[in-house]
Amino acid sequence: QVQLVVSGGGSVQAGGSLRLNCAASGFTPPSDNFAGWFRQAAGKEREWVAGINLHDYALYADSVKGRFTLSKDKSKNTLYLQMNDLQPQDTAMYYCAARDTWLFAERERDYTYWSQGTQVTVSS
Repeated sequence: QVQLVVSGGGSVQAGGSLRLNCAASGFTPPSDNFAGWFRQAAGKEREWVAGINLHDYALYADSVKGRFTLSKDKSKNTLYLQMNDLQPQDTAMYYCAARDTWLFAERERDYTYWSQGTQVTVSS
């Protein structure tokens, strides 16, 4: 049974940093699936933030490029989203998600597995 469990998140002031963690289990083999992060702000649609493939190649939405870094530890089957220079517009519920394939995707409907959300709040 595939599971994605997130930790991290919280409240920071603008310019601050947070790291989100996503521990995956149940994938065979582990870490080959394309995985990423989405976020959903209050009253808005869920949006793709970043994704990483089995070769550790990461892609980012323009809104977070240069501020967020996505990485993974294959030995721990854990995904990390390091978020620096956070701004109030980054405030949202963040979700970790994974696909059934190693191929890149941005659409929410292309992801099969989802974590519970973790709240990130950035105050000005």
